[in-house]
Amino acid sequence: MNILEKIVLEKRKQVEEDKQMVPLHVLERAIYFSRECASLKEYIFRNDKSGIITEIKKKSPALGAINPEINVESLAAAYTLAGASAISVLTDNKFFGGCNADLQVARENTSIPILRKDFVIDEYQVVEAKSIGADIILLIAAILTKEEIAQFTELAHRLGMEVILEVHAEKELEKIYDKVDVIGINNRNLETMQIDIATSKSMAKLIPAGCIKISESGIENPEIVLELKQSGYDGFLIGSHFMKHTDPGKACADFIQQINKRKE
Repeated sequence: MNILEKIVLEKRKQVEEDKQMVPLHVLERAIYFSRECASLKEYIFRNDKSGIITEIKKKSPALGAINPEINVESLAAAYTLAGASAISVLTDNKFFGGCNADLQVARENTSIPILRKDFVIDEYQVVEAKSIGADIILLIAAILTKEEIAQFTELAHRLGMEVILEVHAEKELEKIYDKVDVIGINNRNLETMQIDIATSKSMAKLIPAGCIKISESGIENPEIVLELKQSGYDGFLIGSHFMKHTDPGKACADFIQQINKRKE
């Protein structure tokens, strides 16, 4: 059993437990449930933003502990001031050290879109994402059928959220549902955890025309961002690179400044 299969197995158990502890009707009464969501599609292209999607990720299966004691409140504010287009918050606890409360704290300290980054395998998690203040959900093609992707996308849209569909390999392109908002190309193979930026460059040519594209994982310097822009990418999800710094917010600000200088 590879790491992705282990994560999904644990996630199915967790979701069933969560359903018993916090039923849907309770989620629907949450303070954020009636909140109007911010649009990632808009923020990626705003002139005062960078296209960078930052991340709050305390640990990972590939790296172990990254920055487990980070202050989510101050980091969300710092990422916002740095010019990030959105913030991705890991809410999986067992494998990534996150929790729903991290996203809620981030929500209180930023107005930019927040991606609830988790392994969505049930409609319950889509409703839960809305209830904790997310603007966007992530759907991973490797763990879902095309029918599930369509089902979860339609539900997210009814709740006012947007959807990133993450693909890694050409064989997953047949699962693209034409109503998803953004296509994310993950440079990390979730089965082996190996990263190769060339994945984004080769996959860019295969994504249907007109799709908003973001590249995820392994983006370590501004030159890579500029290269990927040339390949047609609009956004760039950068997690571990910032989180490995003592001050991820400053690392993000410096990174974005370097991009802006190179564009001048």
